[in-house]
Amino acid sequence: MSNKCLNIQGKILLLTISLSLIVACGSGSDETHDATANITDEYVLGTDALVADRTPPEPDPSSYGMDSATGRFKHPSATPEQHDSRPFEGQLDYWDTNEYAKDMTIEAYYPIVPEPFHTWQNIVDFEGRRYMYQYVRGDLKIYDITNPKDLKVLHEKGHTWSKDGGGEEANPYPEGDMFGAASIQWNEDLGKYIMVQAFEIRRFGLLSNKRQEPDKVDMIRHANHLKGFKVYEMNGPLPEDWKLLSERTTDYEHPDAPVGQQQGSGVRDIPAYYGGKYMFVAAAQSAEYALTEYPNDLYSAGYQAWDMSNPQDPTFISQFNVPGQKLGNPEDEAVFKQNPRSGNRTSWFGARMSIFMPKPVEEGGKYGYAAMGGLGFYVLDISNPSEIKAVSHLEFPPSVAGTEGDYINVTQVEKTGIVYYSGYPLNEDGWEPYKDIYMIDVNDPSNPKVVGTLPRPTPPADAAFTDFAQRRGSFGPKRSGYYTQPGTPRDGILPFAFYNAGVQIFDVTDIENPTIAAYFVPKFDPERVPGYAMGNLSHGVYMEYDRNLIWLFTNHGMYCLSTPVLGKPDFGPPKNPWPRR
Repeated sequence: MSNKCLNIQGKILLLTISLSLIVACGSGSDETHDATANITDEYVLGTDALVADRTPPEPDPSSYGMDSATGRFKHPSATPEQHDSRPFEGQLDYWDTNEYAKDMTIEAYYPIVPEPFHTWQNIVDFEGRRYMYQYVRGDLKIYDITNPKDLKVLHEKGHTWSKDGGGEEANPYPEGDMFGAASIQWNEDLGKYIMVQAFEIRRFGLLSNKRQEPDKVDMIRHANHLKGFKVYEMNGPLPEDWKLLSERTTDYEHPDAPVGQQQGSGVRDIPAYYGGKYMFVAAAQSAEYALTEYPNDLYSAGYQAWDMSNPQDPTFISQFNVPGQKLGNPEDEAVFKQNPRSGNRTSWFGARMSIFMPKPVEEGGKYGYAAMGGLGFYVLDISNPSEIKAVSHLEFPPSVAGTEGDYINVTQVEKTGIVYYSGYPLNEDGWEPYKDIYMIDVNDPSNPKVVGTLPRPTPPADAAFTDFAQRRGSFGPKRSGYYTQPGTPRDGILPFAFYNAGVQIFDVTDIENPTIAAYFVPKFDPERVPGYAMGNLSHGVYMEYDRNLIWLFTNHGMYCLSTPVLGKPDFGPPKNPWPRR
């Protein structure tokens, strides 16, 4: 037996003895005993044995809420993860059906919802026409948006959501198949678009709490789908035009393992692939990368580099992880135990998205930036993908619950040296610390510094509330789209989806005084959204920088918007094909 297995089994034995003592002494409640006794997975047990349970207690109601003097909401300092409403005095007792806008115009609205919680998007041009893909796993819509004011649905798989929920699936995927988060790029050698789709383990809708659902944990360990990525050649906009070139598992130690036996997380979120030689993905290659507290996730992901010179035969190059991820490694465990979040049964540890790069390695890119959840922010040297190096590291004060380090906007860094680092809220009604968007100066990559935060959005004067926390639902930043958006991002302009505050456009031209230049806050729509999805109002934004258009994705449909901050909108066919050739 390996030392690693002995180490993990020793931790399991220690936890079992501790639980037996608790039961024998009668000091644990039945609920606590039952929940913990359900754990059978050695990696969940091993991680939980490292640190005592420090789940944040529910905060004293007097410690947070509306400040009558300022009209601002004071957030709790820490909360446990939960998905129920937490109303407070001064909050609206209805869903606000008003819309609010500043320097923003609704160009079109389409009441189409593949899923109300989260979707990804891509835009691709074929023969002068523009197509949008909106999808999440088994739910896919393909639109012709050549005329954005006359969108046409061309292809559908999975669900279309309404007030009654997802309804029956139409044209469903075969079991184990799906549409994974994708990068679509032009490949010069093939003279065609190449699509890389990420296949990651399912969590939401399957696992709620890894400490109470051993059968669901086992299902994820032995998932009935690929854990890795697939590569397609795109000969047209629709699936019948695509040719599967290759598929790989991120379980690189067992590259021939069949589905059901592949280890690890698979590829998380969108691969960082620009159509050239190198691709970077977020992945945990095996179950040992288990040091995370988040209740419905089993893996703390690092990064893998792949050689994509031949899309028909991708080749693994290297795996990179940061300290504090691997169970059974004393150095990693020591870092994990020293983290103030350890034991809180709430925090996300490791990568949620791939490395954020302002420039691909093939074009001279040297630095990438990593958002590692509760493990903080890293500057990475990616110039040699066979040996990714950590250049520097920043830790942040805990902001629990919610995702603390998920996304980094790098669109401004080559001009200003500033990147924008953020997490996003998971609890509703302001019942967690506010998720700031941090401004990090990386002009000296070896010494990054936080130089500020972007301003907190505030409601207009004619709203019936003075703080967005009062509006109900989630409030805070999500993301500002993806690097796959058509055209070139604007200097000094950052769009962010902001849940119940819609889309907020930040002007960061003056680093010392960032402002909100424009916004659109959509209505809540109780006539179209089931109650359990109502609070997840605006989950995504996708920009057409080449046509000065903004697509906002909400739980009741999608909006096409324009703003003079970007420039005059163009409703004609794209002048240059995207992705860029």
